[in-house]
Amino acid sequence: MEKVAAGVHQLSIQRFVNVYFIETGHAGAWVLVDTGLPGSEKAIIEAADKIFYPGTHPEAIILTHGHMDHSGSAQALAEHWKVPVLAHSLEMPFLTARAVYPPADPTVASGGSLAFVARFFPPQSFQLSDYVQRLPENDMDPPFLPDWQILHVPGHAPGQIALFREKDRTLLGADAFATANHESVPELLLQLPKISVAGAPFNYNWQQVGESIRTLAALRPGAIGCGHGPVVKGPEAAAGLQKLADEFKVPAQGRYVQDPARLDENGVAYLPPAPHDPIRTKFAIAAAGLGALVGAALLIKRYQKHKQNDYPQKDSPLPKRPRTDEVVRYPERY
Repeated sequence: MEKVAAGVHQLSIQRFVNVYFIETGHAGAWVLVDTGLPGSEKAIIEAADKIFYPGTHPEAIILTHGHMDHSGSAQALAEHWKVPVLAHSLEMPFLTARAVYPPADPTVASGGSLAFVARFFPPQSFQLSDYVQRLPENDMDPPFLPDWQILHVPGHAPGQIALFREKDRTLLGADAFATANHESVPELLLQLPKISVAGAPFNYNWQQVGESIRTLAALRPGAIGCGHGPVVKGPEAAAGLQKLADEFKVPAQGRYVQDPARLDENGVAYLPPAPHDPIRTKFAIAAAGLGALVGAALLIKRYQKHKQNDYPQKDSPLPKRPRTDEVVRYPERY
């Protein structure tokens, strides 16, 4: 558990995903921002009981976007606490099982270790129709958080939002950027601080990613918490984010680099063709080869078992041999 700013606490789950507890200004009242991966509800409930009091519950759950590592435990927590889940209107298709997010791009340049593992991520969509509600369009007056403003920062997810509190310049940046190096899974797991591009294989519109980073850098935050990475405070918060904005470059290659996906209130309106993925091809060839080896091994085993049945078993009686004093008669030849 780490304190981001007054009344704002960050909980890191499995050293990879962050959720946030924000006090609303009323005694004992608070809001949960994001819910981590599926199965995170127990850790979140225990943390809430520790921060506030046993049996506490938030006024609402706010999702910065609907990706699995941010909304994975939303249903379990909403059912446990009996509270609503709020998200941007452009996230609704993906949170009500009407659409699936654009597939990850493992071919994106500088995707690092995350690009490799992205090949094995399942399609992302959730059925939260009984719990999720649209955030109001007026981003200057979000429900339950009177001191905060909501900023629409797409590119990583169509309805991704960031939260900013002007009075102390506290920024919760979601996955508009990260405070750990997403190009390296080890660095991410070790929580080494570095303001960098977030989730490259999952960014569907790189022009929007750059615009969102520049929008947030212009806020000159004094404390930053993101979906992934440690809290960054002090002058290095604004300086690090501004450096990322100034040096931001669209990757040299990738599915969504020159031809971004288009998303609307119904989900995915357009997907560019998937580029050739040599590693996926190699995996397919390796899988076929492995399948052939397994099949051959099974055939050999079956053949050996069949041959074994043609011979007397170890514990079976040997055929009776004739006595030496008996005359062995052979058929006469005709």
